[in-house]
Amino acid sequence: TPSDAGLASGLVNTTRQVGGALGLAAMASVATSRGQALAAAGADGAAALTGGSQLALELAAALVLLALVAASTILRAERPALSRATEPDEEREPGFDILVDAA
Repeated sequence: TPSDAGLASGLVNTTRQVGGALGLAAMASVATSRGQALAAAGADGAAALTGGSQLALELAAALVLLALVAASTILRAERPALSRATEPDEEREPGFDILVDAA
């Protein structure tokens, strides 16, 4: 309902912030673990750091692709068709035709 719009907006924004923080924490953990493993295997510091970062970015890219596949298969793109108002042009708000034509 319109009265819950503010609550829904706040929930969406909070979810984005928490999701981003958790994603960044997971990427940092993966990068650190991989870097330490490479360093323990004898790689120099720069190679270990690069290897850890590369793995973290590859993981993030895989998760983005997974999210795109999930979104394209789960979500539907059904949108109701917008119709032009039946009122005379002078009674419509300015810019109405632009919004309708853009859809």
